[in-house]
Amino acid sequence: MREAISEQVNAIVGAVRTALEQMPPELAADLLDFGIMLAGGGALLKNLDLLLRSETKLPIKIAADPALSGSCGGRYGSEQPGDLRNLEK
Repeated sequence: MREAISEQVNAIVGAVRTALEQMPPELAADLLDFGIMLAGGGALLKNLDLLLRSETKLPIKIAADPALSGSCGGRYGSEQPGDLRNLEK
């Protein structure tokens, strides 16, 4: 199984590295303080958190219910549209 998805896992690690390299310093400082939260189905991949922690040297956490976190966030956004408007600024 590991061999079958290794290309996709490497793509995830590469995408995280690219995002870290391109982010503004103030956001990078927040990641040092708070870490990365894994959400969605990919967060359920066994040991992905350990791999990302090893590759990035950042704290990595997994959402309490990663498979539902995206839909819960979408529902929250539709119920609290004012909160999303603040993100645009």
